[in-house]
Amino acid sequence: MAKKIIIGSRGSDLALWQANFVLDELRKLKIEAEIKIIKTQGDKIQDLSFDKLEGKGFFTKEIEEALLNGEIDLAVHSHKDLPTDSPKGLMIAAVSEREDPSELLLVHKSAVDENQKFSLKQNALVGTSSARRKSQLLAWRPDVKLQDLRGNVPTRIQKLRDKKYDAILIAYAGVSRLKIDLSEFHCEKLDPNEFIPAPAQGVLALQIREADTELFKKLQPLNSKDVAEAIAVERKVLNLFDGGCQLPLGAFCTREENQNGDLIFKVRVAKADNANTFPRHFYFEARKSAGFSEKIVQKIEQLVPGTVFITHDERKNVFLKRTLEANGFKVYAHSLIDVKNVPMTRFVKTDWVFFSSRNAVKYFFEQGPDVSGSKFGAIGKSTAEELKQFGERASFIGNSADSKMTGKKFSALVGNGTVLFPQAKESMRTIQLQFPGKENILDVIVYETVKAKQAPNPAAVKANFLVFTSPSNVGAFLEKNNITSSQKIIAMGDATSAALTKKNIVVHNKPASFDDLGLIQAIRSI
Repeated sequence: MAKKIIIGSRGSDLALWQANFVLDELRKLKIEAEIKIIKTQGDKIQDLSFDKLEGKGFFTKEIEEALLNGEIDLAVHSHKDLPTDSPKGLMIAAVSEREDPSELLLVHKSAVDENQKFSLKQNALVGTSSARRKSQLLAWRPDVKLQDLRGNVPTRIQKLRDKKYDAILIAYAGVSRLKIDLSEFHCEKLDPNEFIPAPAQGVLALQIREADTELFKKLQPLNSKDVAEAIAVERKVLNLFDGGCQLPLGAFCTREENQNGDLIFKVRVAKADNANTFPRHFYFEARKSAGFSEKIVQKIEQLVPGTVFITHDERKNVFLKRTLEANGFKVYAHSLIDVKNVPMTRFVKTDWVFFSSRNAVKYFFEQGPDVSGSKFGAIGKSTAEELKQFGERASFIGNSADSKMTGKKFSALVGNGTVLFPQAKESMRTIQLQFPGKENILDVIVYETVKAKQAPNPAAVKANFLVFTSPSNVGAFLEKNNITSSQKIIAMGDATSAALTKKNIVVHNKPASFDDLGLIQAIRSI
C-alpha cells in the first residue's frame, strides 16, 4: 500500500501505547503509518462518573466519526470500550492477542490486612468509576466504601499515592503494558474466574471502513482468530442485554480441554441491576460458540429464585448465603455431620503441606505444628482463605472441581519434594493417588466426622435445590429423607457425585470450583 495509514487514538499514555504497538506491528508488515490524537467525550469531561455520561461509546465515538469522515484510516480501541453495535460503514478488521484480563486491586500499604478478602482492611475507601467493579466488589466486601475515580492510569495511581483512597481498582492490562513500577503498593491481582472482567477486557480492536478491503487483507496477520471467537461470545451477551460498557456486566469466555481431550467453551457471567446491587453469577459450558450467547442470556432471563439447602455449617457460607439471598433465594445451611479433632500421632517437617478442606486447615493449625520453611497447597480458594486465618498463604491453589486434575498439577509442581497431607479419618486420598510414588507422601489424621445430633429445618429438606458437600452428608441425609424428582441436585466433587449416583439419584450439576462462587454458579446455571 503506497498510502501512509493514519491511526486514530486517544491521547492517554495507555491509548498511545496501544496505538504505537499497532504502529510497530504495521511496520513489520511493511505498512507505513502515523498516529493522530483525537479527544473523546470521556477525555473532555473529567468531573462526572461514567454512569452520568450520556449515551454509549464516550471513549470511541469521536474516533469513529473521524474514521467515517476519512480523517483517519485505522482506529485502535480498547475493545471493551466499543459499543456492541458497530456504526454503519465500519468494521473490526482484527483483534489482538489477549493481555491478562484480570482486575488489579492496588492497596496503599497502610490499608493492608492479609486476613481479609483481597488483603484489604475493613471499611476501606476504594476508588473506581466502573459500575461492574463496584457491584462485584461490594458482593465480596460489603463493608468497603466506594468513591468515583477518573483520569488516566498514571493519574489514578497518583491519587492512591496521595492517599485520596485506601485502594483503587484498575485493569491489570493497563499497568502491565505501561510497565509501571508498583513496588510501593500491595498488589492483588484478582482471578478473572472469580472477579469477572468486562467483555473483551485486555483485547485491542483494529477498526476500519468496510470499503477498505485492501487494508482489511493487510491486517489479517494481526488478527487472533481464537481471541476473536471467545470475545464474540462475551460481547454478544452484552449486546443481547442491550448494554454499554457501563452496564454492570462481567463476561469471561475461555476455551479449555476437558478430561476427554475435547475443547470446551467455558463462560462465567456476573450481572447486576446497578452498581449498588449484588451481581447474579452464572457458569456455562458448550462445545461450539454458535448460538452459545443466546442460550446463556435465555437461561439467565428465565431463572426463577427458589429455596436452597446446603449441607454446610452456615458460618462457612457467608458469601454464598448473602449473595443468593440478595438475588431472591431462601437459603438453609446446616451440616448433617459434626467434626471432631483427632490429635496427631506423628508430625514430620516437609517441603509442602497440602489441605483438601477448610476443616483440615483448622484442626491442623489448632495443634500448633512447627511449619516454618514449608510451603502450602490448597484444593481451592475457600481452603486457601481458611489458611489466611492462620497467617499463612497458599503457594498452590487448585482451580478445578476435578480433584484428579488438581492432584496431577500439584504433583508436577512438587516433583521430588516431600508433602504432608493433614486429612480426615477415612479420607479418599484423591490428591495423593495422583503422585507417581509414595516415598515423598506423609498422611496425618487431624479430624473425623460423626453424624450431627441436630436435624435440619424441616423446610430445608424440601428445598428446590439440594447442595451436597461430601459423601458423608449424602449418607446422613438419605438415612431420614427422600429426594423428589422435582428437586435439583448439586454435588461438590466427584466423590459426592458418586455417592449420589450409587443411590440412583440424578446429579444435575457440579460446581466448576471448590468454593462458594462455584456453588452459586452451579445453582443459578441449572
